[in-house]
Order: sequence, then C-alpha cells, then structure tokens
Amino acid sequence: MAATTSQVNPPQETRPATQAQGTTGTCAHSAASDHDAADPAARLAKAQSIVHRNVLWALGVGLVPIPVVDFLGVSTVQLKMLRELASLYGVDFSEQLTKKLVATLVSGLGSAALGTALAATLFKFVPLIGTSLGVLSMPVLGGAFTLATGRVFTAHFDSGGTILDFKPQAIREHFRAEFERAKQAVAQMNAQEPAKSAPAGTTSAKA
Repeated sequence: MAATTSQVNPPQETRPATQAQGTTGTCAHSAASDHDAADPAARLAKAQSIVHRNVLWALGVGLVPIPVVDFLGVSTVQLKMLRELASLYGVDFSEQLTKKLVATLVSGLGSAALGTALAATLFKFVPLIGTSLGVLSMPVLGGAFTLATGRVFTAHFDSGGTILDFKPQAIREHFRAEFERAKQAVAQMNAQEPAKSAPAGTTSAKA
C-alpha cells in the first residue's frame, strides 16, 4: 500500500518550479512595462529621449540633397517616432490614422510655414546655390516639425490619451507655438552638434 500511495501522489515540490520556468521569459517584458507605468517620471524621460533621437534623424534626413526625398524621409522619421511613443505608453498605433493626424497638424501651421518648407526642398532643384540653401534650411525645418510633433503627442499620451482621441484641430495654436519654439531649439542643436545630428552616411552631404 505504501508503494502504491507514493506513485499516485507525486512530489508537489516539482510543480511550482516547472510553472516558474515556463513563465519567466513571458513576464519579463510586461514587468518592464509595468515599471515604466509605475514611474511616470522615468517614462516621460524615455519619451523625451525618443523624441530627441528622432529629431537628430530628421536633421540628418534633411541633409539629403535630393528634392522631395528629404521631405518624405522626415515624414517617415515622424511616423517611426510616434510608433515608438505609442509603444512606450501602451497605446494602439494606426499608421494610416497617424498620417492623417500629422497632416492636419502640419496644415494648421498656415501657408507661410508650409511655403517655407516647400521652398526649402525645391531649392535643391537649383544647382549649386539652390542646393546649398536647401541643405541649410531643410534640416532645421524637418527637425522642428519632428520636435513639435513629438512634444504634443508626448503630452497627449502622458495625460492618458490615445491615437483615437487625439484632436489636432483643438491644439492648432498650441502646435504653432511649439513649432516656433522648436525652430530655435533645433537651430541651436544643429549648430552645436552638426556631426551628431546626421545618421551614418549623410554627414558627407553637408560638406
């Protein structure tokens, strides 16, 4: 009887150990996410780091001497940045909806800002002088667009908002003010860190 009982009732100590081995890897990412959510200051610092890094990428992309390609490149960087911010804050990301939101924000800057941005990229069609002017102005404008966009979305996500309830029309004036501040900040950044502002392979375009 003793032998039979030991076979029917296996040692229970092995069960928790087996379960722990199967769940440790699965819970690692969620634990890190929970830590960020529990420490809003740390999460905000990460968000600001994401924005800063992508502003540097936008500066680098703006150095591309090919007209229109630079503008499309900045748009790609902005989408990348917003996807990273959404992931950080645990917000569902929709590329198509985000494109529409960013386009609405940019259109709210008015014809003067849009005309300046368009001129900056079209200047590159003009040999020598036009290319030089475009390379000087487009990085700052692209970086400013990216910085202002990153700031307003960070504030929105940090307050508990999502992509779905982001209302670009309601913050047009705020975005314009952020864009003006961003132009000054990015111009200083570009002057202080010209080499660091460009990704690998683009620094030669500035020379």
